Amino acid sequence: MSITAERKSQLIQEFATGGEDTGSPEVQVAILTERILNLTEHFKIHKKDIHSRHGLLMMVNRRRSLLDYLMSNDRERYQNLIKRLGLRK
Repeated sequence: MSITAERKSQLIQEFATGGEDTGSPEVQVAILTERILNLTEHFKIHKKDIHSRHGLLMMVNRRRSLLDYLMSNDRERYQNLIKRLGLRK
């Protein structure tokens, strides 16, 4: 359900805005998106896992807050991020 350290470092390198950037909204949203996708796969098998579903909802809300922050401060970075992650259709 969680992501591996190698995958997390790949996401950090791919979405970082600077050298050792791990706290930018882009990196945080990319990591949360990866964790959300892993959990949705988990729920295809374990439909009654309510505790993990609660964690999933908290992650979705955190990602939504970060995306709202990014959209209000820099719309171009927001558009670029959702395009790269494929969040909107």
